[in-house]
Amino acid sequence: MNQRIPVFTDDPGWHGKRLKEAFAARGYEAVFVSLKECAFNLAANGLPPVLIPGFERELPKGVFVRGVPGGTLQRVIARLDILHALKLLGVVVYNDGYAVERTVDKAMTSFLLHLNHVPTPQTWVCESRYQAQEIYLRETMAGRPVVLKPLFGSQGQGIRKLTHETPFPIPMEQYVDGLYYLQSYIDSGEGAWHDHRVFVIKGRAVAAMIRHGSHWVNNVAQGGRCEAIEAQGELAQLAEAAARAVNVDYCGVDVIREGDGKLYVLEVNSIPAWKGLQGATGIDIGQLLVDDFLSCMHTQPALTVVS
Repeated sequence: MNQRIPVFTDDPGWHGKRLKEAFAARGYEAVFVSLKECAFNLAANGLPPVLIPGFERELPKGVFVRGVPGGTLQRVIARLDILHALKLLGVVVYNDGYAVERTVDKAMTSFLLHLNHVPTPQTWVCESRYQAQEIYLRETMAGRPVVLKPLFGSQGQGIRKLTHETPFPIPMEQYVDGLYYLQSYIDSGEGAWHDHRVFVIKGRAVAAMIRHGSHWVNNVAQGGRCEAIEAQGELAQLAEAAARAVNVDYCGVDVIREGDGKLYVLEVNSIPAWKGLQGATGIDIGQLLVDDFLSCMHTQPALTVVS
């Protein structure tokens, strides 16, 4: 029987199908499991201390993380605790809980990029409306628009550009919720908006594309048009530096080029979609991911847990 590998996701969809095919091509069976259904079992009953549905008697050698469900702070922490615990038990967790934490939180991503000297837009994060409004006024009155983003979020949802003519959002407005994450607006070309998505696996850029938009937000989910480009040169080097800065197994790196030619990293996504990228480049990214995951699983020695 094929060895079974849990793929943590609540919505397998297109990506789950690609992963299932890629695992099958290497003689493995992908089993879709929700982190909501996993649990700690710290009783002295001979079962593993982390229970995964379908793996109650013995933990798998590795788990592939395709999604961490949202929810209350307590629930999200508990789900990340499952990933942390599995890693401590010697299970290969791809990407692990720390990688997810560092990248789902845009403030920490920005901090790590800044700390590692990876070019990224000027960024401010604060709870104080007074501080945020002071930044907004200083920047926009000098003719420098800022972008307000939700701290957690993806696919361009909730992002807005603020100028001196834009009403400043109130704290409890949708996507603001009492916290302000502000970045300098990088103009990629008025009317010719575009940015880049680079896919990095184990520190190497493997695929890249330009996303052209009819709006300054270029995400594929927002209608961006994809065009394949070579994953090489300065663009690839910058994406690889971003992946190192946040220390992930694999990621999608969003990069934008300003009108003067300078590149900036906007975001690093540790649970990236790749449907648009694969469609544009023809590269079987799911297979590349599975092959790298399996190489990690075969080379990492199991940790002996002393009871």
